[in-house]
Amino acid sequence: MSAEIPTLTYVPTTCPYCGVGCGLNLVVQDGKCVGVEPYKRSPINEGKLCPKGATCWEFVHSPDRLTTPLIKKGDKFEKASWDEAFDLIAKKFKETSDKLGPKSLGFQVSCRTVNEDCYAMQKWARVAFKTNNIDNCARICHGPSVAGLSLCFGSGAATNPFEDVLNSDLIVLWGSNAVEAHPLAARRVIQAKKKGIKVVVLDPRYSPTARLADEWIRFNPSTHIALANSMMYWIIKEGLEDKEFVKKRTKGFEDLKKTVEKYADVENITGVPTEKVKEFAREYANAKSAVIIYCLGITELTTGTDNVRSMGNLSMLTGNIGRPGTGVNPLRGQNNVQGACDMGAYPNVYSGYQKCEVADIRASMEKSWGMPAGSLPDWYGVTLTEQINQCGDPIKAMYILGLNPVVSYPDSNHVKASLEKLDFLVVQDIFWTETCEYADVVLPGACFAEKDGTFTSGERRVNRVRKAVDAPGESKIDYLVFAELAQRMGLKGFRLEDRERCLGRYACLHAQHARRDLREDGKTRIRPLALPGGRSTLGPRSCTARSSPAQTASGTSFGIEYRPPAEVADAEYPFTLMTGRVIFHYHTRTQTDRCEVLHYEVPESYIQINTQDAKELGIRQHEKIKVKSRRGEIETIARVTDDVAPKVLYMAMHFDKGANTLTNTALDPLSKMPELKHCAVSVEKIREA
Repeated sequence: MSAEIPTLTYVPTTCPYCGVGCGLNLVVQDGKCVGVEPYKRSPINEGKLCPKGATCWEFVHSPDRLTTPLIKKGDKFEKASWDEAFDLIAKKFKETSDKLGPKSLGFQVSCRTVNEDCYAMQKWARVAFKTNNIDNCARICHGPSVAGLSLCFGSGAATNPFEDVLNSDLIVLWGSNAVEAHPLAARRVIQAKKKGIKVVVLDPRYSPTARLADEWIRFNPSTHIALANSMMYWIIKEGLEDKEFVKKRTKGFEDLKKTVEKYADVENITGVPTEKVKEFAREYANAKSAVIIYCLGITELTTGTDNVRSMGNLSMLTGNIGRPGTGVNPLRGQNNVQGACDMGAYPNVYSGYQKCEVADIRASMEKSWGMPAGSLPDWYGVTLTEQINQCGDPIKAMYILGLNPVVSYPDSNHVKASLEKLDFLVVQDIFWTETCEYADVVLPGACFAEKDGTFTSGERRVNRVRKAVDAPGESKIDYLVFAELAQRMGLKGFRLEDRERCLGRYACLHAQHARRDLREDGKTRIRPLALPGGRSTLGPRSCTARSSPAQTASGTSFGIEYRPPAEVADAEYPFTLMTGRVIFHYHTRTQTDRCEVLHYEVPESYIQINTQDAKELGIRQHEKIKVKSRRGEIETIARVTDDVAPKVLYMAMHFDKGANTLTNTALDPLSKMPELKHCAVSVEKIREA
């Protein structure tokens, strides 16, 4: 008698890692995820996956998963019922709010969970506690993109879809290591290169992305504005600007022109020879359709918003905006970083970027949420990193959903000390993280494979997330946690377990789409829905890139002066540390380090150091070294290479007791982005090693 063939079920869903939004099938057998197969009909990844996507099923059934609520009693955490946890949380947050007011609470929303979770959490915070102290982790990746692109173009999103690079004749990757951070977006660039489209990479480091380029331009870390201004000086000097476009479609040109006149020669700042700047400026200006793609190398600095605006300045000056094959496109680092912002998990806007300061908008939201007139606040709430600074005074209680600030925020020692000042902290996650140590209550959430919902990718595609298996133990779907907390407080309008209502609510946030576009209507909707990029003044903003730009609309150029980073190398700390990602890990490794192959590839932290510097310090390949900043010190492994310039170091940000023990909390004044990409450090050989 032949053995019974096991039954496999394929559940189409969306990858839980970066913001590209790749489609994949979770393979399920007997109620367990047993593998992944690429979703070949996806227009995004076309049946391809990166190492993280190919292994994303492995952490789902990890024995390390949180399975029951935990409450700290004394110095120990004890298992508790959901009733105990809900009652304690509702009581503590209400007591704090009643006694000290809405500014005594902080809410931090994940960019890794579904839109429906993000919407429910920010709604609960606003309805229950009348606070705008709500933020998400876009703050420490693409907050400057939201601010800078909005100022330039009227909308804080990518101007063109990933596949549109195939319509370009020049692709500029500036401060982006897409090959490691966004591999399937990088695949589009490789496809373009095979078509003969030139690829230029601007990066202080010879990254894997620089290796695929036709040309790599190395510049000194954090000198983007000086380099962009010098390019624009030579473009204007040689009459290469798109005069008709500038006149009819932009504002602020005279201010820009006056500012860049001081930047003819900036080699002493950027390290790029003036002739090379001229050559590249001509090439960009003369391109029929040139696109700029950037990432955290542009944004994670105290000049982040101005860096983004400089990219906008370049595109408008040359008319490389508003058409297929052009644009300014940030690559989003997390699967739902766009969606979390769209959902209103932000301190100054509701869902759909409706400003809290506008009285009519507040009145509309109060009516929609069944609140008394005049109850919603008009003030700008406290941002994510500012909430950490305010722990203890005035913020006394905090709720963290799916974030691990002890590892991912700058100056880890400061984060730990701040969290200890709170009277009450709730952490809701799928694994025990380093941040859980500081919590009073830890709640077990459901991962992407255990819930239905939507992610919004970096190109504004709304991608479906489908439940494949049950969550372990007593874990709950995250938006149901907020619905239950709201009900415990006597609030109405939070019963969200009905999928149709949840998707309908999301569709209502985008009036340009009928509700039916996101409705399941008894069948499985497979292909993602492409949302426009909001109220952009210089389209095309949709993911099809087929719309024609409004001929009367305009963008805004800015004259922006270069200013150095908040902390530069000196005699005591003579090295500049840059941070970034590796292809095998995702953020704080909460998920990827539980995938065997990914852990094997990069099991511990390392730092790249220039060959000349290593020789002078007597440091050998793979030797353990000590790295210090003004905020802390770490020990890590040296990788000796010429990929980084002398006196420049590079370290991945994924590890506990790693890069963010050293990084700087100084903030961009406009977006409140901390300077994660640049700090001054010293390096020591560990003699006893």
